[in-house]
Amino acid sequence: MNVRLSPLPDTTEFAEAFRTACELDVLAFKPGNVSVESPGHGMQARDFQLSAEAAAPHVTDRTLPLGERIYRAIAATRQAVGCNTNLGIVLLAVPLIRAAQHRLPHESLSQRLRRDLDETTREDTEWVYRAIRLAAPGGLGSSPRHDVHAAPTVNLLSAMREAAQRDRIAGQYASGYADVFRFGVDALRQGRTRWGEETQALTDVYLAYLSGFPDSHVLRKFGAPTAAQVQRMACGCVADMAPCPDWNRARRHLANLDRGLKSAGVNPGTSADLTVATWLADRLLSAAATDPAETSRPAGGQPDI
Repeated sequence: MNVRLSPLPDTTEFAEAFRTACELDVLAFKPGNVSVESPGHGMQARDFQLSAEAAAPHVTDRTLPLGERIYRAIAATRQAVGCNTNLGIVLLAVPLIRAAQHRLPHESLSQRLRRDLDETTREDTEWVYRAIRLAAPGGLGSSPRHDVHAAPTVNLLSAMREAAQRDRIAGQYASGYADVFRFGVDALRQGRTRWGEETQALTDVYLAYLSGFPDSHVLRKFGAPTAAQVQRMACGCVADMAPCPDWNRARRHLANLDRGLKSAGVNPGTSADLTVATWLADRLLSAAATDPAETSRPAGGQPDI
């Protein structure tokens, strides 16, 4: 799939980038997750495509603060498909897109992202808590501090820092998206070099996350032993794929992992959400690199990462 890399000057272009990231999410074969090739968990690829269309106008709405964008995107998704297809994607995408929209000429994307997260408010937390309650992700449970079922008392970044030890999406807020900008983007670029095809590169990104860390959605829903087992299965799949000379042979190992996970009802959703965020971050970084304000920066300026 050819992806246009150019500056993103307005809301329409940002919405296109978000929808493309979500479309690639279901075109890529990600074992255990829903794709065009492999439905599962009572959902079809079309549910995710409809969700992206419904959420995009709110994810990219410059007039809304960060937390309200997230809530309105989830509310639109719920109205469109009636289930939780994209809470993690929206939680990760909104800060990235907002940072790209408001980045100043002297700021890198990651610098602006950190500044935006530092400046989140208690009202942002309230909007996000509402979004999480509406989406009702599996294994949500409760927390002794900053529980999503209670009125928030801190800004969104503080709430995410509290949750970072048990949730890798919250961990991105706490770390300035360290996994995405470093680990994920590197895996994406290596995948492109290996396969020469965008969706296959995304499969590599997904497997890098799944084998690199216990998936926090699996951890929350099934517990630590299952999360560790899934991580080991992913490591085995990566090892089996390593000597494969072409995608057709590699795909056999992916199909085996997909069957094993889906037969157990296991959906590594956090790894999939991080994969979408990685492609989107890379897209925004590429757009910034072609921005005239960036190319005219004096030598020695900070790289946009």
